[in-house]
Amino acid sequence: MKKLYIFFLLCSILTACKKDVINQTVTDPKAGLQKISEVYALGISTKVELWAEKDLTTGHNQLFVTLYDSVSNQPITKALVKILPVMDMEMNGMYMSHSTPCLQPESSEVENTLFPFAVVFTMPGNTDQSKWSFDVTIKRDGQNKIGTAKLAVAVGASSPERVKMLTTTQGEKLVVSYYFPNPPKIGINDLEVIIYRQQDKMSFLSVDNFLLVMRPEMPAMGHGSPNNINPVHTKNGYYKGKVNFTMTGDWRINLDLVNAEQKNTIFFDLSF
Repeated sequence: MKKLYIFFLLCSILTACKKDVINQTVTDPKAGLQKISEVYALGISTKVELWAEKDLTTGHNQLFVTLYDSVSNQPITKALVKILPVMDMEMNGMYMSHSTPCLQPESSEVENTLFPFAVVFTMPGNTDQSKWSFDVTIKRDGQNKIGTAKLAVAVGASSPERVKMLTTTQGEKLVVSYYFPNPPKIGINDLEVIIYRQQDKMSFLSVDNFLLVMRPEMPAMGHGSPNNINPVHTKNGYYKGKVNFTMTGDWRINLDLVNAEQKNTIFFDLSF
């Protein structure tokens, strides 16, 4: 009887341990993401992978870089990572390049093996005549060498359009885009508006001095919606607010960009 009791006790312990192992299963941080590109950064023994939530299109895109030691294949958890988006274009035998707004990784330490960053693509690029790439600069923790990698990416056109280029009344060239952290639905939705100013072809600066006035409407139905919260600046050119969609269909979000010197108005159309 005593032996039988010990047997059942051991079975219970093993079963409990097995449940603990199952409960401790670690979710892959890249689950739900798709790999866009990968390449090796020469000179620093590092593999660079680019991941995204979905196919890249014009407008705001959330992306992630993962780094692996190319010898041990272990994730690199600490490094300085800088990304420069570059559009290379050929027109009538002439070659030119320009960049686009890019929110750099905010920390040198990974978030669950990922270095998050964001890009606002101003135009599509997926042909030999117009193509996007990322120039990635990496300095691993504890190393003096700096590695570089070029990741080719294809960017399609968003429809409806999610980014606008605006020349203000003061002559500034702005890039304005919007982003829903969650898919739009009937009711109150979080909305982010991103505003950057073009300094030159390769440099864009975040803009933090606009007062945004948002006016959603359904042009075909002849009405707007109540209880909207105008986006206000948080950091890095991001303005956060809330928009109320009272029904599904075709919506237009009108935005007034106001500061002490000027007022400019744009709009974005969307359907859901």
